[in-house]
Amino acid sequence: MNELERRLAVRQDELDWLYMELYGDRARLDELKAMMSQVWRARSQALRRLDKKREAQPDWFRAGKMLGVTMYPGLFAGDLKGVEERLGYLKEQGITYVHLMPLLKMPHPDNDGGYAVEDFDQVDPALGTNEDLSALAAAMRRRGMSLCLDFVINHTADTHEWAMRAKAGEREYIDRYICFDSPDIPREMEKTIPDVFPETAPGSFIYVEEMGKYVCSSFHPYQWDLNYRNPAVFNDMVGSMLRLTNLGVEVLRIDAVPYLWKELGTTCRNLPQVHTIMRMIRLITECVCPGVILKGEVVMAPRELAPYFGTADKPECHLLYNASTMAAQWSALASADVRQLKRQLDDLHALPAHCCFVNYLRCHDDIGWGLNEEYGKTIGIDPLAHKKYLYEFFEGSFPGSFARGERYNYNPATQDARTCGTIASLCGIEKGLYEGDESQVALGVQRDLMMHALIMCMGGFPMLSSGDEIGQLNGYGYHEDPDLREDSRNLHRTRFNWEKAALRTQAGTVQQRIWDGLRRLEQLRAAHPCFGPESSVTTWDAHSRRVLALVRRTGEAELVCLFNFAGIPKSYALDAMEGEFTDLIDGEAASCSAGVLEPYQYRLCERVR
Repeated sequence: MNELERRLAVRQDELDWLYMELYGDRARLDELKAMMSQVWRARSQALRRLDKKREAQPDWFRAGKMLGVTMYPGLFAGDLKGVEERLGYLKEQGITYVHLMPLLKMPHPDNDGGYAVEDFDQVDPALGTNEDLSALAAAMRRRGMSLCLDFVINHTADTHEWAMRAKAGEREYIDRYICFDSPDIPREMEKTIPDVFPETAPGSFIYVEEMGKYVCSSFHPYQWDLNYRNPAVFNDMVGSMLRLTNLGVEVLRIDAVPYLWKELGTTCRNLPQVHTIMRMIRLITECVCPGVILKGEVVMAPRELAPYFGTADKPECHLLYNASTMAAQWSALASADVRQLKRQLDDLHALPAHCCFVNYLRCHDDIGWGLNEEYGKTIGIDPLAHKKYLYEFFEGSFPGSFARGERYNYNPATQDARTCGTIASLCGIEKGLYEGDESQVALGVQRDLMMHALIMCMGGFPMLSSGDEIGQLNGYGYHEDPDLREDSRNLHRTRFNWEKAALRTQAGTVQQRIWDGLRRLEQLRAAHPCFGPESSVTTWDAHSRRVLALVRRTGEAELVCLFNFAGIPKSYALDAMEGEFTDLIDGEAASCSAGVLEPYQYRLCERVR
């Protein structure tokens, strides 16, 4: 019995049952297993050794040394070979996890940042070849880095081979998409399906003249939603996913997971069949490539997140994005009020131990203001008024704001909007530099580091956005580019500034202050036992709505983490937190029972035993 057969033997009954429950097609199930065997046999010896290592250490991604970065390879270094040449820079930064934004073959220019895919089995020629990707992944492994890649599971580009053959009238390929002959059902479905991009791409269906059909397109007209009622779609998409892992991809970011199943009369989000699909994918990868983990992109309300982890005995995703905490953290910075943030963290800490989040301040997308509105009402916050305050504050139009960003996807009907911008610009560094005010710059740097310190101290592991480690500012040049100017997310999707990066070693520069501050935090996190896989994290009442307190424990080790979200000194008090502590940031003795934090100050205090 080979390794694949051994792994499948303990998972086959569940996989068979789920597949037959969803599809009822034994022949397709046999095809799926044959494909799994073919991909496993093609898997390199190096990757099989990694599989065995990860099977023996399944919590490898929970280690304190885990530090991620997300980047567009073209913007960072031109192409995949350029990224490989720059791995030394990432190693200097302590990176162990590199998320390269979509790089599979895509149409140009309309590709939604690479999320419209023409070929799931080929790297886009503008970025390199499959051989380049495999070489890059191998070079990363030699440096202790894992490669994360997006897998756009919900849709294809309308220039994908399947879509082109569907346009040509081939029934097999029409059936791979969600199509209707008349507008009746699409119009009924659109009554209950929320718009993803109400400003730039309203509606969820388009009429395709070549086919004479109405096609589901949840995101943009050039992205056609796949029909996961069709087992051929599932089999072929899983096949592409597994072939990417054979190129050395160790983390698959599964895009738009909640959208996979469509049902008339529902929101077409979070339906039970989605979890059946994700559980099958988890079982399949555990058989073929157990060295690989699944990261789900689930940008939903907090109460809808937990099901995507599955249960401890029947898990789905290994990791999810901590999007709700990101929004709550920026909200706390704008309002100098941590109550919603504390409640959000409490909700996450109450989840089962197998739930693990990727924490970030900014990703390639916007900041969506999906806060816990019901809890907000209990503390006197009007949800709509607060949301308007936040996107006005972070675009800099609210009086007294230190931020510089832009709103994204404003919906005049709901008055909802999202926010774009780099961390440095949103934290006030851009404004201070523009006005030549060093005191503003210094406060901006302190805000920047305090916000990063928190994502490194909460449960899960941190992921930076490339350029934020050197305080890269907004790029307004996209307004002059006809291919980019309609999408304000391009404000922070800018080319990496290597000249600015060189300033990270020059004392007193913004780049040096942020780089060194982050490295100090990253090294503490990698070395301290309280950031290990077995550690616990809880919030504590600091007796101040301006100060957030976290306590991390493992064994006898204890770490108290304090964060002042106000621009003025604030006092705090932690009940039953007696004893001697040392602040690991400055090495000084610290009191955790009571004290004062300077504006945007953070402390990581270790109990002295």
